[in-house]
Amino acid sequence: MNTRIRNVEEEVLSANWYTLRKYNFEYQRPDGKWERQSREAYDRGNGATILLYNTEKETVILTRQFRLPTYTNGNQSGMLIEACAGLLDKDNPEDCIKRETEEETGYKLNAVRKIFEAYMSPGSVTEILYFFVGEYSDAMKVSSGGGAENEQENIEVLEIPFSDAMNMIVTGEIRDAKTIMLLQYAQLNGLVKTKQDTGQ
Repeated sequence: MNTRIRNVEEEVLSANWYTLRKYNFEYQRPDGKWERQSREAYDRGNGATILLYNTEKETVILTRQFRLPTYTNGNQSGMLIEACAGLLDKDNPEDCIKRETEEETGYKLNAVRKIFEAYMSPGSVTEILYFFVGEYSDAMKVSSGGGAENEQENIEVLEIPFSDAMNMIVTGEIRDAKTIMLLQYAQLNGLVKTKQDTGQ
């Protein structure tokens, strides 16, 4: 425990979709003095995300869906291109991402690889996101995907050349943080070697 934190008080402000809590606490400054602080934290649980890639076709699988928070903050269409992701819902991260991959994209993966985990918005959201990569093939396609019907996701599945996906970060067509992180990981670690990379 952090010895510079004491007298933590917790108050639930909202428990509608997920849980919003307010915390009052005392924090010891570098000069030794204690000061009273208040912070709010939104708890939506932890999640997992994955980049599906195909080395032979030099492609990745991404999704597109409507995201209301982006619509209210400058994204005129509200549509966002993203890597497949979902909340753990009491599953372990690997089981979660395999389930979400099949629900959202229609691909059934036998093997995935965890690459790292990260707090995505540590100033206000408690969520830890577990990042995975997984290689897919056409033979793994078992359905059209689109997300769970009862969750009203209406997900469009996109198969995009890896080089195009990287360029979409530059053009602003891809603005989702987890997706940018996964694509840059793939580039840095040579998961998808394009003809340009190999000099062909």
